[in-house]
Amino acid sequence: MKVLFVAFLAALLFLVPAMFRQNADKPAAPAKAPIPTPVPWDSPMVAKLKGNYGSGIEPLTYAGQNYMVVDRSLIPEILQVLRNEEQFDYCVDITAAHYPTREKQFDVIWVLYSFARNERIRVKTRILDGATLPSSVPIWIGANWLEREVYDMFGIKFDGHPDMKRILLPEEWKGHPLRKDYGILQQDNEWVQINLGIESGQ
Repeated sequence: MKVLFVAFLAALLFLVPAMFRQNADKPAAPAKAPIPTPVPWDSPMVAKLKGNYGSGIEPLTYAGQNYMVVDRSLIPEILQVLRNEEQFDYCVDITAAHYPTREKQFDVIWVLYSFARNERIRVKTRILDGATLPSSVPIWIGANWLEREVYDMFGIKFDGHPDMKRILLPEEWKGHPLRKDYGILQQDNEWVQINLGIESGQ
């Protein structure tokens, strides 16, 4: 038994330093890549818009994506300018993001594309919970369904929309599922019970 113990101890004394030497030979882990942060965006179009609207727009670039934060009062005027004067003739999407701890809880974002320029930009504005925005359907007719989805998922209404109602959920559904204060498993149990005849859809 004593011989085995001595042999074990000798092996241990040999292996431990070898392990430390092996770790010491390993190259240091590479430094983490810096987190991208927004930087100013400049272009002839931006210079022109800044000349016309001043501090009402803040043009930025983030991870190679150009966007401008626009004062609520400039919507829809600046959208009309981008379409008519800058050739952003395709409204790719309209969406929103909810930040419940902010005073202006919602970002509303228009994703625009210009075929002539082969360029994509985003226009973003911030609004209070319960505030409305002018509809952009008169500018891009396809905005009809996009604005309805924003209303359905976030509860944001667009003034002047020709048919401001839900598009994904039943009209009688309570709540707006992409708001941060709407639980991930939450649903309108009353609607489910009445219309589906079951206690829960979960």
